[in-house]
Order: sequence, then C-alpha cells, then structure tokens
Amino acid sequence: MSIQNYIHYYKGLTLCAAFSLGITMMPSQNAHAQLSGNIGVVSKYVLRGITTPTSESDDPAVQGGLDYVSESGAYLGYWGSSLGYSDDEEDKPASGFENDLYAGYAFDVGEFSFDLGAIYYAYMSIDDADVIELSASVGYGSVSASMFYLTDDVVWGNQGDIYWTLAYEQALPSEFTLAATLGWYTYGDEGDYIPSTEEDDAFRHFTLSLSHPLGATGADMNIDYIIGGDDRSGLDQDDMVVLGLSMGFDL
Repeated sequence: MSIQNYIHYYKGLTLCAAFSLGITMMPSQNAHAQLSGNIGVVSKYVLRGITTPTSESDDPAVQGGLDYVSESGAYLGYWGSSLGYSDDEEDKPASGFENDLYAGYAFDVGEFSFDLGAIYYAYMSIDDADVIELSASVGYGSVSASMFYLTDDVVWGNQGDIYWTLAYEQALPSEFTLAATLGWYTYGDEGDYIPSTEEDDAFRHFTLSLSHPLGATGADMNIDYIIGGDDRSGLDQDDMVVLGLSMGFDL
C-alpha cells in the first residue's frame, strides 16, 4: 500500500477501499517516484476501535488524500476526513474536519521492511487537538508490527501514549483480500486535558477487514468487523461493522 494508506489504516482503521488493507511497507529504493491520490466514503469513521459512546463520525464520512513517494524511499502526503462533531455549539450540523500531514522514510534490509515517520494532526473547528505523532514499523512478508507515539497532551490523548498494532494479510480466491489487525494501547501519565487514566495499558480492538475490487471500475469495496476492547477509562467498546467504497488514482 502507499504510505498514506498505511498511515491512515493504522491510525483510524476505517474502511476506504483506496486503502488496500495490505501489510506491505513502502517500496524499496529501486521503486520509481510516484504521485497518487484517493477518495472515498465510509459508513462511519472509527478511530482506533473507539465506538462507544461515539465514533469520529456516526454518519457517513468523506475521506481522501494525496501522496508522493520518491525513488529513495522518502515520502510525504496529506489525508483528510469529515467528522461528526465540532466545538461550535451553533455549528449544526457539525462540520469538524481532520487534516493529517505526514512524512518519513521507508527502506528494506534483506527480507525485512522498515518505516520511520511523523504525522501532524490538524483539526478544523476542534480546539486543543492538533499534535505530532511519531511512527515506526517493521514488516516481514504478510506480517507487520507498528507503533505510534504521541508527543504532547491533547483532548484525545496524553503525551507518551503509544498505539501498537500487529497485522496480517491474506489473499483469497476471486480477488478478495482478508486482513486482521490487533490494536493495543499503552498510556502516558495524566495530561493537561485528560487528568487521570484508569488503565496503564489495554486491548483496544481486533479488526477483520475484507476487500474486493468493483470489476473494472477502479473502485474497491470494503467491510470491517471491529471487535471492541477498552478505552483508557476502562469503558468497554461495542463491536461495529463499517462499510467503505473508494477509488485510488495516479497523477
């Protein structure tokens, strides 16, 4: 998958078929430079397994992005999504928006692939949510492990929070692809906006994802089944199904 797809897949685990749900890391240094984009819609935007009391968007969300990958393995990109809430009480319907800007470097060592990067989250109509997150990943074949480290206190996390994932992908007959992802959190000390945390670490979610191309249209359809774990307060997260439709394109 492109690095944009990889970044957002592990951040939100939302189904947008331009995000091919693959586990393969960035191309090796022998790859050609590439500029690409994607656009899609999901039935709900679920952020890292958080479904209770509400997801990022309980109604359909429009999402899309642009990515540039150089021949050296360096990359940068943008991804955005509509949200189902905002801090403006007079903003009805709510029109918050998430913007993700990211950059990094990916490379291969033998049969292993590595990726080091940073993501800047910038939110429109939502206060005290903008922050940088550092990422690191290693992959071997169809398996990958990743971590995302939060660098400051925000309304959705504390400095030192780490989101961990372990993922596997398997091609199925008739062009179907099945992916499984385990998400886990370790939590930093109390922060400026989240004064206390009941859990030091907790299982966050287990997600099964099935995708398939829509004939020769260039679009893909996806379905996620999210098995919810706990949030930092110990609140059980409900299981949820998320549907998606999207299209990727080269520029």
